[in-house]
Amino acid sequence: MSEDLRFDEKVVLVTGAGGGLGRQYALAFGKRGALVVVNDLGGDIKGGGKSSRPADLVVDEIKSEGGKAIANYDSVEDGAKIIDSVVKAFGKIDVIVNNAGILRDKSFSKTTDADWDIVHRVHLRGSFQVTRAAWELMKKQKYGRLIMTSSAAGVYGNFGQANYSSAKLGLLGLSNTLAIEGAKYNIHCNTIVPTAGSRLTETVFPPDLVEALKPEYVAPLVLYLCHESCPETGAVFEVGGGYIAKLRWEQTKGAIVRKKGIRMTPESVRDNWEKITDFADSRHSSTIQEATSEAIQAIGIINSSDDQEETALPNNDNDLDMQSAIGYTSPPQMYTFTHEDVILYALGVGVSMKEAENLKFLYEGLESFCALPTYSVIPAQEGLKYILSGNVPGLEIDPSKVLHGEQYIEMYKPFPTSGTVKNVYTICDILDKGSGALVIIDVDTYDDGGVKLCCNQFAIFVVGAGNFGGKRTSTKQKMTAGKPPSRSPDASITEKTSIDQAALYRLSGDFNPLHIDANFAAMAGFPQPILHGLSSFGYSTRHILKQYAGNDVTKLKAVKARFAKPVLPGQTLQTDMWKDSNRIYFQTKVIENGNICLSGAYVDLISTTEIEKPTEFKKMTNLQSDAVFAELKEKLVLEPNLVKKIKVIYQWNITKEGKAAATWTVDLKNGNGDIYSGVPKTGKPGCTLTVDDENLVQMFSGKLNPQQAFMKGLLKITGNIMLSQKLGQLFKDRAKL
Repeated sequence: MSEDLRFDEKVVLVTGAGGGLGRQYALAFGKRGALVVVNDLGGDIKGGGKSSRPADLVVDEIKSEGGKAIANYDSVEDGAKIIDSVVKAFGKIDVIVNNAGILRDKSFSKTTDADWDIVHRVHLRGSFQVTRAAWELMKKQKYGRLIMTSSAAGVYGNFGQANYSSAKLGLLGLSNTLAIEGAKYNIHCNTIVPTAGSRLTETVFPPDLVEALKPEYVAPLVLYLCHESCPETGAVFEVGGGYIAKLRWEQTKGAIVRKKGIRMTPESVRDNWEKITDFADSRHSSTIQEATSEAIQAIGIINSSDDQEETALPNNDNDLDMQSAIGYTSPPQMYTFTHEDVILYALGVGVSMKEAENLKFLYEGLESFCALPTYSVIPAQEGLKYILSGNVPGLEIDPSKVLHGEQYIEMYKPFPTSGTVKNVYTICDILDKGSGALVIIDVDTYDDGGVKLCCNQFAIFVVGAGNFGGKRTSTKQKMTAGKPPSRSPDASITEKTSIDQAALYRLSGDFNPLHIDANFAAMAGFPQPILHGLSSFGYSTRHILKQYAGNDVTKLKAVKARFAKPVLPGQTLQTDMWKDSNRIYFQTKVIENGNICLSGAYVDLISTTEIEKPTEFKKMTNLQSDAVFAELKEKLVLEPNLVKKIKVIYQWNITKEGKAAATWTVDLKNGNGDIYSGVPKTGKPGCTLTVDDENLVQMFSGKLNPQQAFMKGLLKITGNIMLSQKLGQLFKDRAKL
């Protein structure tokens, strides 16, 4: 059973906590160890009057159950006074639940200035005042959890609540901005849209519904969102009656209604209305940059003046001469690289020594040392500078308006680990996508003997270069796979990127400051430098090779993906995979926000192998290695202090003539230690070693060096490879068998 979520020594302020939802929050925090400040002005539902009684009663309830709490009777409009009293009592502030509110329901035509102002002052201004007073304190302590309380009326509107609904939706905007500004200070801010029976909802809900929608059904969500273990921030949740759902904005694909030489008119809007309102291919934006990207691209395309007499529009922002550009083939571009470049790339796409089988991508001394197939994008990408720098007739492109849209790789031979390759670039086609031009570039790569190694296809989107009257599709473009199968993924691999991932990947040749310079990233509309799309591309391809090809790079035939949304260094990638014969459909999402960063993706393998979970080997008889473990067991009895020195569980998988022969556990972690046949009885192995029966005897007798055995692939190690070094203490002064 998982541990309870506790708030011991956390200082929690709940506004409007004298009754209803606020009271439930305060009681729940108090039961879980928080130091609770119960704020309530004690007024009526319309904001009139004042009383200390509601807050005092809740404080008494918390104390009667063994909790700690104090009351505060200030108005939320005096936020600084509230926070001052909190700090004076407890020395800090960790959590704020902005819950205080009133109602002045009237139809819009009858809403007075006073009705409007007081509702906005309590809900929106009050939450602002309280939160602002605590903001710098939370920044200094690098911790804070904030809740804003919106309403279904704010999200969807409601008759007679124009003042209330507008204030409530304003709170959502405030919350989203605070989540962005607070991110680097570990301040999380989320919004709830509760449906609960309270004195505010009893005016619009029938009595039986008010009773069914108890406030205590909302409190669990609030507590989880406020706990230090919850990663969520900048989100909005509908909650009520035991139901919780995350809410997000949705956009249609939309349409650009201005065309070349034709002014935008109401009729052009009408004629495109079906596209404008069609949610069949909708998208979900989580940042203002994503939400406004299409409009910004449209501005780049149209770029019209305010002159109402204008009748013609410029063709596009770039000089694309279709006839002279399409079919262009570059002179050969040479690229020289060493094993160091191959290893650096592997590190840039997340290869780690945490998994022993990854050593083949990181250590040039191994016979099995090899380059990841996706390394081939590095030599191919280098030559794009030639193509995009004015060397192609008719293709004058502003590099600042270039986006990497899609990538395809087809492998014919394993990519070498060093040498010089020749790249030849061909402009296959240029497509008119309306908001920009899509330039399809094939890159054929040959080794120094003229053998074709692979082909990369780059789909480069040039913002603002569309609407030139060109075609929208091409048979020469390697198409994406569309949406993945509707069933649950057949396999998933999750891996966290490093905060330094972009800084590392850029050393392979992509020095765009967007991936390293925070100021440059901010100008591009990102909260921080973003990870290279091709780094995420490499992560996902690795995951599929691991899952379905046993990390055998010769099995990869082709890979294709579309770059959908950005990834921030340090975020976690999850590759979901669907197997269909030798084609593996996949999509990659960011765990922290749910965004799909790679879509329409697939890998084609020459053959596939489902990587099974390790199982206990069936014991064979007459194994030479049995004597090894018998002697080790005797040594453990004589030297029980080995457990304190080593503190590791080892699993040994013994093979014979290429077949599984036995499993042994060397438990140097629990109790006085133990060595026995079979898988670990307690805990998981920190390190698993697989070796042939005879080779283990050779190692134990000193005739085979363990390091050389590992280098030659005679000894395989999974788990924490560094823990295998501790075995030297157990093997020391071994008998000569």
